[in-house]
Amino acid sequence: MIITTTPTIENKPATQYLGIVTGETIIGANIFKDFFAGLRDIVGGRSGSYEKVLREAKDSSLKEMEEMAAKLGADAIVGVDLDYETVGPNGGMLMVTASGTAIKY
Repeated sequence: MIITTTPTIENKPATQYLGIVTGETIIGANIFKDFFAGLRDIVGGRSGSYEKVLREAKDSSLKEMEEMAAKLGADAIVGVDLDYETVGPNGGMLMVTASGTAIKY
């Protein structure tokens, strides 16, 4: 299945719009990641543990969105948007939402 942020797929015009599809993932960061990320804030540099969690959440959201589109019989998802938010007490959890339009071509 083609998944793209563009509104169309070149040389593959949509024959049917099947609707909006979404995928959501909420992941909590643990105390050790928070501690080491705090050290990175002081000394600088990238936080590999948080980057890994972000990647996992993004991949999970995209997979869920793709599964929803497949159930509708879609060939592709266009206009994909990814949103990242912190939720929960003290912003201790990360929410990633993927959304797009399922189409047949």
